[in-house]
Amino acid sequence: MDDLRNYIGGQFVAHSSSQWLDNLEPATGSHICRVPLSDASDIDAAVAAARAAQPAWGALSHSERADWLDRIADALEARYEEVATLESRDTGKPITLARGVDAHRSVSNFRFFAGMLREHEHEIFEMANATNYVINKPVGVGALITPWNLPLYLLSWKVAPAIGMGNTVVCKPSELTPLTADLLMRVIDEVSLPAGVVNLVHGDGAGAGAPLVADSDVDLVSFTGGTATGEKVAASAAPAFKKLSLELGGKNSSIVFADCDMESTVAGVVRAGFLNQGQVCLCGSRVLVEDSAYDEFRDRFVEAVEEMRIGDPSDEATDLGALISESHLAKVQGYVELAKREGGALLTGGTSCVPSGFEGGNWMAPTVIEGLSPDSRCATEEIFGPVVTIHPFSSEDEAVAIANNTRYGLAGSVWTSDLDKGRRVSEAIDTGMVWVNTWLHRDLRVPFGGVKDSGVGREGGKWSLGFFSEAMNVCVKHD
Repeated sequence: MDDLRNYIGGQFVAHSSSQWLDNLEPATGSHICRVPLSDASDIDAAVAAARAAQPAWGALSHSERADWLDRIADALEARYEEVATLESRDTGKPITLARGVDAHRSVSNFRFFAGMLREHEHEIFEMANATNYVINKPVGVGALITPWNLPLYLLSWKVAPAIGMGNTVVCKPSELTPLTADLLMRVIDEVSLPAGVVNLVHGDGAGAGAPLVADSDVDLVSFTGGTATGEKVAASAAPAFKKLSLELGGKNSSIVFADCDMESTVAGVVRAGFLNQGQVCLCGSRVLVEDSAYDEFRDRFVEAVEEMRIGDPSDEATDLGALISESHLAKVQGYVELAKREGGALLTGGTSCVPSGFEGGNWMAPTVIEGLSPDSRCATEEIFGPVVTIHPFSSEDEAVAIANNTRYGLAGSVWTSDLDKGRRVSEAIDTGMVWVNTWLHRDLRVPFGGVKDSGVGREGGKWSLGFFSEAMNVCVKHD
């Protein structure tokens, strides 16, 4: 592929520095393209373009902006297979996952928010002698920073409501997975979205992300990524009182009760633990099992994990692909070694597992570990890879206590035939989202986000429309 370029003010432009980053294919280690390492001057140009475009864009009606979102969705859908292929190659994930999740959601995000905009109505509150109208005005210029695990999925999740509510944006995708962000800019250029409404600057966190968050002409920041980076984003944005949404890490529990449907639960918990090689912030990386069912569940769970096919991401029969980078693979492997020192026993995996012909890639067998204390580092710290720990519990209270003993509070799942118990346990967990007898069953209308070190704020549905706008009340007194 050609060297990538930034997209600023409706034009693909070269970055100002001479620095580049090689984009490597996770499955093979082969070179894909070069990614610009932009700097503050590139950020300044992108923010200036966004600022100049905002008044005219913000003056459009919700319906007019919804029409633009639908045009983008149509153009993305026409490139559905290209989205999936690029995403699979850039992230190392299986092509079936890239089609069914990444490509599908990238289109549906634009369509969903177009529909929400058309349905959006101003709130009205009547008083005895006055009427209050609540209107939603654009915030201004938004900084949208997205991670490498679900690149276009999460970028579209932010771009659609942000511009839908009348803001203009500067996007900073992960430098590890730039391909579908570039494709989205090509789509936006193709449909002739007004120049400056959506801008994109490639680069790393220090060179591009930090100056973007700190720019005085940026009014809001929506960041999805690791908790450590989120702390830096918050520290930079807060003194300027910028609107801030942080979707950060997770260490989520899958709680399995003895009265569950064992077959569907095993399948669901395997999916929750290892989807996208465990590189999803919502993954259930700690499995808590009621002690009376522990042995049966553990044996069936390990058997199902060992049946997962690891291989060529472009093969439709592949269940697990490669990890994102060599350094991330080393981090995950380091946690496996730590688990051994902490007294854990490997039930399966824990080693590299390189398919023939992919020797240069970042491969690891799905790993299940038992025997660790629920308080151990491997049971409480986010690993973000194909590593799951499994722990017994004897009561609801103990299960909830284990689930809550981490710094994170993003998601979780509860598996039981007793739906009253499922709801009761779910509501006792300190987290932003819980699924009962399923996992990652998403309704785009509901709030998405976490508590504790998993983030600040909520996005999704009306919560996204609220975050990407400023609510203004107009009180009109009657004669």
